[in-house]
Parts: sequence; structure tokens; C-alpha cells
Amino acid sequence: MVDPVASRRLGHMALFAAIAAVTTFLRLLPISPVSHGIPGPDLMLAFTFAWLLRRPDYVPALLIVAIFLFEDLIYWRPLGLVPLIVLGGTEFLRSRVNPARSLSLPAEILIVAAAMLVMLLTTRLVLALFMVDQPALGLELLRYLMTLVAYPFVVALSAMAFGLRRPVPGGDASYGRRL
Repeated sequence: MVDPVASRRLGHMALFAAIAAVTTFLRLLPISPVSHGIPGPDLMLAFTFAWLLRRPDYVPALLIVAIFLFEDLIYWRPLGLVPLIVLGGTEFLRSRVNPARSLSLPAEILIVAAAMLVMLLTTRLVLALFMVDQPALGLELLRYLMTLVAYPFVVALSAMAFGLRRPVPGGDASYGRRL
């Protein structure tokens, strides 16, 4: 017999991996909607945080590492640095935020902004320690701001298109126990 909770969880994991593939493909396209040099948002990071804060069981740590390691290979970034830092940021959020507790969107954006800023500064610090060439700080801060601006839209898209919602108190959690 097929367990509906496990199949729903696996389906959402596959959907998350498909979203990663599509965002990676779109980022590789040789077109740029903005010709002013403003970098686009890091949509995969925004999707990761949005899904993690709503349903952490749909985004396991191994899947996060695999997706960001794949992005390291595709984008020619230092291998393993971004997945390690993203894993640290996501696990910090996973341990601090209860998905069943209703968190307002502005408070959620502040938590995500703080985590992303720490991740950005940690990445820059590690790259500076090993004397690796880095993008300009201004461009990195613009990408950070663009990701924060895109975050509410990613949350809305995840809720409307993919049906991603927080677990309801009193309902069954995907872990097999009541909330």
C-alpha cells in the first residue's frame, strides 16, 4: 500500500528539484531582461528559504546540498563553498523557526534577510581568506536586495501554483504526528 504522506513528500521533493533545474536553465540563457547591469535575484535561494520556512520536511538537507553543488558545477563557483554556507543558513532557520507557528510575512522577510546577509558576508570572508577573486561588493549587495524583493513573489507563487502552505495546528504533520 502506498503511504499518501510519503508520496506527497517525495512529490514535493521532485517538484523542488524541477524548480531548481528550471531556474538554473533560465539563468544560463544568454538573454538579459535588464541591460543596466543590475543582477537578477537568486531565485533558488529564495525558493529554498520559502519552502524551508513552510514545510521543512519537503526540503531535506541532502537535497539542498545536491542542488547547490550542482549549481556550483554549472556556474563555475568554488566547489562546495556555497552549498556548505547555504546548508548552515538553512539548518539555522530550520532549528529556530516552527513551521506550524504563524509568522507574519514582514517578520519572515526580516529573518530571511538576516540569514542571507550572514551567508553573503561569510562567503566573502572565506573567499578573501583564500585570496579568490570575488564579484564587486556592490553587485553582491544588489543581488541580495533583488532576492529580498523577489522573496514575497516566490512565497506567493509557491502557495498559489504549488499549494505550499504551512501545516495547520491540530492537523496531521508530515512526520506522522499531530501538531
